Amino acid sequence: MKRLHVAMFMLLPLVIAAKSVDQPKEFYVYSDKGATTNHFIPSGWMGDYGDLKLDDANKENCADGKTCIKWTYTPKGSQGANWAGVFWQNPPNNWGTTDGGYNLNGYKKLTFWAKGGQGGEKIAEFKVGGITGTYSDSDAVSIGPVVLSKEWKRYEIPLNDRELSKISGGFCWSASRDDNPNGFTIFLDEIRYERS
Repeated sequence: MKRLHVAMFMLLPLVIAAKSVDQPKEFYVYSDKGATTNHFIPSGWMGDYGDLKLDDANKENCADGKTCIKWTYTPKGSQGANWAGVFWQNPPNNWGTTDGGYNLNGYKKLTFWAKGGQGGEKIAEFKVGGITGTYSDSDAVSIGPVVLSKEWKRYEIPLNDRELSKISGGFCWSASRDDNPNGFTIFLDEIRYERS
């Protein structure tokens, strides 16, 4: 019995240490294609999803790192929605039917880099959270509309005082056919939550 108490006592500091470990300073949605630091998947294609094409290993003039994300939107109205967009989800394809996501309380903002292929591309919104269902996200925060330029620009979604204890929809963008009748190509990079 005495030996058991000693063993339990020796394990106690390890348990306490594990609980007190801080979240990483940066929590990535996307860093580079296949990076182990990525935590969400761009699986939630919405609206006229048949009008979208994804290249998440683009190497053409990225903001940082080896790869960036290239989206092409050809507004044919494939599903008759007149708009399109994508959620980065955890787990993949989670529309509130699966218990997943992350506790992101403590992060003050989500930042990302974006640019348009031509400039003038109008994104209706960029968003954090907003997945609904049995396992809904705990909050939703968005910015927009945003008109992109041809040059990389850093954007920020402020998250102060938001309830982020459960976020399955780590990042989202959406755009309408009316705002972009000729479609567009846009680029995204370094999508991450930041603590300060």
